[in-house]
Amino acid sequence: MTKAGTRKSAGPDGSWPVVRVVRDREAGLYLAGVVVSGFGTSALWLAAGVWVKDLTGSDGLAALCMLAVWAPTLAGPALGTLADRVRRRPLLIATSLLMACLLLTLFAVDSRDTLWLLFAVLFVYGAAGVVHDAAESALVAAAVDPGLLGDFNGLRMTAGEGMKLVAPLAGAGLYAAYGGPGVALLDAVTFVLAAGVYAALRVREAAPERPAANWRHRTAEGARYLWGHRGLRPLVLAGGVTMLCAGVNGATVYAVVDALGHSPAYAGALYAVQGAGSVVVGLLAGPAVRRLGGRRFAVAGIALFAVAVAARAAPYDAVALASGAAIGAGLPAVLIAALTAVQRETPGPLLGRVAATANSLVFTPNVLGLAAGAALVELTDLRLLLPVVGAVLLATATALAPARKPTDRPGPRRPHLT
Repeated sequence: MTKAGTRKSAGPDGSWPVVRVVRDREAGLYLAGVVVSGFGTSALWLAAGVWVKDLTGSDGLAALCMLAVWAPTLAGPALGTLADRVRRRPLLIATSLLMACLLLTLFAVDSRDTLWLLFAVLFVYGAAGVVHDAAESALVAAAVDPGLLGDFNGLRMTAGEGMKLVAPLAGAGLYAAYGGPGVALLDAVTFVLAAGVYAALRVREAAPERPAANWRHRTAEGARYLWGHRGLRPLVLAGGVTMLCAGVNGATVYAVVDALGHSPAYAGALYAVQGAGSVVVGLLAGPAVRRLGGRRFAVAGIALFAVAVAARAAPYDAVALASGAAIGAGLPAVLIAALTAVQRETPGPLLGRVAATANSLVFTPNVLGLAAGAALVELTDLRLLLPVVGAVLLATATALAPARKPTDRPGPRRPHLT
């Protein structure tokens, strides 16, 4: 692997940064891992709910599948300590292989009485995902040049959203043909392939120092660093508020479809254009972060998201489709900016804990927003609810806008983990 300090943010050939990221062997392998594992994960998330619905006939139990996956994010700061206790690459390999083995146990789920196994596996799935994301964020920060982190994280978002456009359809078809175990097998295979990708990475890591403090103190270190950093804290908090509003907005999708006079299947078109918007902004994120700075990029994205959410209150197909694309383009901006800032501004030994804490603060509100939105959409007219959500988002963008922080600029390259 190329040593840190010999790589520059601008290649001598003047090639587009996205092209340089893809040409970089380690970055390309990371992206391949994201695509492979993201495909299996997206397929399983759709199939799990359908599987539970078929076995029980209960919408409530089907909805618990997502709760089982998301619940471990509440323990993100504690789970993130594991990513700082061991070498990250072996941890990614071990986590992937563990999940591949656990998924195969789902072949035993064939009735309501065995449904507990599915929920148990989904819970472990979510916990493993928290550890995996923390370890991956830390390893990426060591392997990718700071000047290209925005490009890499944008491409990662593009890859993930691209899989969300394709994988659910593949998962639905596989489920119809072979049932839930067939989808579980597909996901297990993708984890094995991802483990192979991580094994192929050329990253030499020194053994982490033996910690002197107990795990509570180590967990608190990550939270204290994040909260005390004047550049990271506002970005992460803005991300949390944005995801809270995204949850409320997501809960209204079928009400929006109703207002347009279409069948529920029309939601697929809205999700498709939203995914397309996310794919586009992922490709443009790196240059945008360099030109605007991470903070201003986040502000612009939140503001676009705000306008798009408010516009969904208008019952017109063209407006709904355009708003969906704008939501897809605006929402990821603060997520990309926050992740890139965490990777640039956090010392390597703390990065697993800080990344996991940041992910918990950003993504847990999405679950709360979905729950609140499910209640509000029954009680409040869309013409009032969506503009109010848009106003909250605009206030968030305004609060984030004033100061330019160090996270707006690429920081000095941290020493490589050798």
